[in-house]
Amino acid sequence: MTTAVFNTSTTSQSSVATKSAFPVISGEAGWRCHGNLWSNLREVCDLLHIPAPAASAEEEVLFQHVRFKAGQRVHTIGQDFETLYIVNSGFLKTVLIDEYGNEQVLSFPMKGDLLGIDGIHNQHHASEAVALSDCDIILLPYKTFSALGRIYAELEQAMLSVLSRELVREQSMIGMLSALSAEAKVARFLTNLGERFSLLGYSGKTFNLRMTRHEIGSYLGLTLETVSRTLSAFNEIGLISVDQRQIALNDIPALKTLRRLPPAKARMKVSEKVSALVGKSLLPQWGQDISVALN
Repeated sequence: MTTAVFNTSTTSQSSVATKSAFPVISGEAGWRCHGNLWSNLREVCDLLHIPAPAASAEEEVLFQHVRFKAGQRVHTIGQDFETLYIVNSGFLKTVLIDEYGNEQVLSFPMKGDLLGIDGIHNQHHASEAVALSDCDIILLPYKTFSALGRIYAELEQAMLSVLSRELVREQSMIGMLSALSAEAKVARFLTNLGERFSLLGYSGKTFNLRMTRHEIGSYLGLTLETVSRTLSAFNEIGLISVDQRQIALNDIPALKTLRRLPPAKARMKVSEKVSALVGKSLLPQWGQDISVALN
């Protein structure tokens, strides 16, 4: 089966429709995700983890899915604001780009996250959303959202809660990272990412990093070299295991409480102790010994 890829500039169909106007053809191949070209209001609410209002059975609103390949932009800086975007699958980054072309990573959205809220203020997007993997995005036209909010007061309140949730999460991350050492920033980033994967039903201990070391550094306010050096040190003393882009969190409690890495000589002793414990299969004691050595 071939997959056609659409972006916002090439999608000419309406982003919202009714079942009577746009029936889903059973044999359609195209760019459907999990067999669907559209999601109804209840499915969208489930994805956002908000209660769905009772919808009219006669004319149910449908929201269009659009596929983006890794590297494609969902929206760009300065683009007219018309649509909110819900991540149905895949992994993205949102960025600011200064006048010299320097990129500052703002967030790494994944399934269930809402994009595009930066455009509500002045009707133009202030940031850029870029797919880091192949993504399936649901389009939520803002005018449609506003109209539904007038019909269903509880839906408007729930959506405002979603917008607030996105802002609070970003502010919490900024506040947490501002007072931490470089090593602690990387450690918290990994554990927070693991928690987000767990909430989606995936493994929170072993996962692939869809972003580059440079993008992690931009998000955390660190250099590429610092991120790479810190990940190598974590791997060396057994806090994590690294296999190219795959990360395994071996000692989540130690990562959550880590403040600074010990000097190189102390790390070497920890590494030797971890190797001995692994060789003797004393895995339950592994995390305890690492935590004692680091604190």
